[in-house]
Amino acid sequence: MKPKVYIDGREGTTGLQIYDRLAARTDIDLLLIDEAKRKDTAERKKLLNAAGLVFLCLPDAAAVEAVSLIENETTRVIDCSTAHRTAAGWAYGFPELSPEHREKIKTAKRVANPGCHATGFISIIYPLTALGILPRDAALSCFSLTGYSGGGKSMIAQYEGTKDTELYSPRIYGLNQSHKHLPEMQKICGLTMPPVFSPIVDDYYKGMATTVPLLLDREAVLLALTKYYQGSGKSRMVHVSAAWEGTMLAANTMAGCDSLYLFVQGNHERCTVTALFDNLGKGASGAAVQNMNLMLGFEETAGLNL
Repeated sequence: MKPKVYIDGREGTTGLQIYDRLAARTDIDLLLIDEAKRKDTAERKKLLNAAGLVFLCLPDAAAVEAVSLIENETTRVIDCSTAHRTAAGWAYGFPELSPEHREKIKTAKRVANPGCHATGFISIIYPLTALGILPRDAALSCFSLTGYSGGGKSMIAQYEGTKDTELYSPRIYGLNQSHKHLPEMQKICGLTMPPVFSPIVDDYYKGMATTVPLLLDREAVLLALTKYYQGSGKSRMVHVSAAWEGTMLAANTMAGCDSLYLFVQGNHERCTVTALFDNLGKGASGAAVQNMNLMLGFEETAGLNL
């Protein structure tokens, strides 16, 4: 029998992207809510409990409420909100980080899908702290460029309508250093303090470039990251590149793809590591489908664009 899958919040940007990756698949039974009842709590509850696996593509409070509506002990959840990323009892949905992360995802009833900016930062810093190359009390900084689709429907409408002059330029936000991704960036990497973080949104639809500057030898960092992501049965979703053709990195390079590339640039004294990926791909919906594949025993990259 094919597993039943339900997307709660399918009308949002992340939900629509997950739906696009699942709609043509014949190995699952995708449950759909009547459009007229998509805000009907009783109808949603019925589908949440009828499914073997549920994606929550909702604001944080609504995601917490949705979990409370699940009474079927066999229903498994992938939460794409921020609500459970540092919560006890929830597996963190980034399988490339370690064999332990992958196994937890496979068997978990509750999986928290990573945040987009956090995905880039963690892909860089987790291996370096795990290998002892970076101390866990390191003072780190990070800047991360994203396309405007990361802001959801309201921001998409803002950028694609008649827009103010400021929307034609990069805009730095999270100015109070309390961005919602910081807790998972710190906890998952085991850091004693969060990085100084500058997220930036610009006038393009999707794609992300998350960069961490390091006072380390470029060759040593490149070798460490390459070995880390090539070993331990890692998937085909995270790659480390030794070279970049050109003098600039474009943040939309990986738009439309569900994989992530790390580029290490610099010299013997200092370097930058940049994660290039799609904020709607490995940064959101692509990662969610990858986690679903692991949880349901499918090929890990099924339905994904590498």
